[in-house]
Amino acid sequence: MLFLDANSWFSTHKELNRQIELLEQQKANLQREITKDRQSIKKFSSMDELEKFARERYFMKKENEEIYIIEYADSLNLEDNE
Repeated sequence: MLFLDANSWFSTHKELNRQIELLEQQKANLQREITKDRQSIKKFSSMDELEKFARERYFMKKENEEIYIIEYADSLNLEDNE
């Protein structure tokens, strides 16, 4: 005799398999991010690369130096007020 209800072995097993698949996808995504972060760490071990990153990302500058930021019209978020 076989009884199927909300706590049956099949439904529980199916739900657990779904959770395992989601966790494996999360694991793969996190491993890709770890690889990318390790590459960034290697890249920034050089002071020249670190300085380049700081200048481009955070607009840092050396003393007695001027920085000009050039933005193109297609990269700006302009709203039409018409």
